[in-house]
Amino acid sequence: MITSTRNPLVKALRQLGKSTKARREQGLFLIEGTHALSEAIATNFPCATVCYTEVWQQKNPVLYGEVLERAEQLEPVSEAVIKAIATTMNPDGVIATLPLPDSARDSGINSIGLVLETIQDPGNLGAIIRTAVAAGIDEIWVSQDSVDLTSPKVIRASAGQWFRANLRSQGDLVQTIETYKKQGIKVIATNADAELTYWQADFSQPCLILLGNEGNGLSAELAQVADLAVSIPLENGVESLNLAVSAALILYEAKRQRDVASLD
Repeated sequence: MITSTRNPLVKALRQLGKSTKARREQGLFLIEGTHALSEAIATNFPCATVCYTEVWQQKNPVLYGEVLERAEQLEPVSEAVIKAIATTMNPDGVIATLPLPDSARDSGINSIGLVLETIQDPGNLGAIIRTAVAAGIDEIWVSQDSVDLTSPKVIRASAGQWFRANLRSQGDLVQTIETYKKQGIKVIATNADAELTYWQADFSQPCLILLGNEGNGLSAELAQVADLAVSIPLENGVESLNLAVSAALILYEAKRQRDVASLD
């Protein structure tokens, strides 16, 4: 059992939780907690190292058995070590490292794709990923100047749905959008000044939805490649909605329209 917080493995894992650079150098990222580990196992995501306390093992015998079959390395550790590695205040006794995913294969857009530009809040990004999976979005492209997709906060905010999302970190979003436009995919941007409300747009055909930075919205460069822009009406005196809330409204309107169209 590892009991020292000065252990080399413990030091390496602590860096994974704190630093994008460390994650890239080690080729690994960190997940925390039973729920995240369960989702990783359920989606057949490979596990590198799993650190767990004896109490956690006793409480989770079935999951422990699955981890025993899947993980490359299992390390029993003390409660103090778990707390030293964790990025949360009250870890529940298990932490794992997973290999950084390869770039997702472009599987095409059958219904809705989502493009996210310069998202800075990991909580927002995680919540959007969670909603997108629930709404059946095909793919999610995230600009490379956004918060790191493998940040523990992003994964935690996704409530485990990170492992079910088709995520792509993209350097040139304009090129990606133009490629899909040539395939007949409609591109719908969000713009607070747009006259067309989001429920007036037609999401029944395959389309890309563009969402921008929390404070500044979409860049002019991305807004210009859209086929149309939509807004979310707000009462006087209300400046804006939280980005994740805006995403949920639009994605579920798109889902509603597609579900209705499928009944015709």
